[in-house]
Amino acid sequence: MDRRRKIIGYLLALMAVVAQLAGADPAGAGDRGDPRDEGASVFRGWGMDTCQAPALTTLSAWKSSDYRAVGVYFAGRARACPHQTYLSERWLEGADDLGWRVLPIYVGSQSPCVRASNKRGFLIGSYPYDQGQSEGEDAVSRASALGIVSRSALYLDMEAYDDKDGDCARTTLSYIRGWNAAVRAGGYLPGFYSSAESGVRHMDRARRSGTTGLPDVLWFARWRVEPTTDREPLIGRTAWQPHRRIHQYQGNVTESHGGRKLTIDRNLVDAPVAIID
Repeated sequence: MDRRRKIIGYLLALMAVVAQLAGADPAGAGDRGDPRDEGASVFRGWGMDTCQAPALTTLSAWKSSDYRAVGVYFAGRARACPHQTYLSERWLEGADDLGWRVLPIYVGSQSPCVRASNKRGFLIGSYPYDQGQSEGEDAVSRASALGIVSRSALYLDMEAYDDKDGDCARTTLSYIRGWNAAVRAGGYLPGFYSSAESGVRHMDRARRSGTTGLPDVLWFARWRVEPTTDREPLIGRTAWQPHRRIHQYQGNVTESHGGRKLTIDRNLVDAPVAIID
């Protein structure tokens, strides 16, 4: 009988390993169901993001393109373009009237092991969870002031970092969880942007370990591959599904549409967007 129990135990353990390798997810981890059930507005299609929010005349000209979603860097101390010439409540209303869907991006404090040298002046400090909460509250306040209402997704931009550095990864995850908690408490959906090979891999590893308080939506950067929201190898097959993924598949591309030129990153979107009041 003891031998049989041991064999059964080995078989169950083997089945669990096989399921994990196949991308099966722990119950509820990284999966909150369809975000539309929470009142979110979901967009599916092509999107672009650019450092400076374009003029409404440019967005009007770009209606000749296939893009219908635009990423907007609305707040955060580590933004590369902190002075947004056009971004305002009126601009958001105008973009919405033109049929554009907005992806609000918050570039807050960055991981202590961030790879980009231009982000090292904005590192997470000694109290990462509290700092994340404070910056999450700032994100909610700034979004609300722009007329982005509750049930909108707000996306935290965490540039690529060394997620295999244990101390750094713990600090970064604590900050992210604090930011998520504050954004969720404010009535918004916390999203997360990072490189597939660092921050997004880290989030899925945390999901597999049973960590709570993770982002509701993943926006992963993996360039020079076929655009897909469903086949990213570093995210569990059924995690962050349905309608909870964005793939940034190409960056720093210059395009012209309707006589207006922009340098953009290209995205395939299947995820919640801003709801403009």
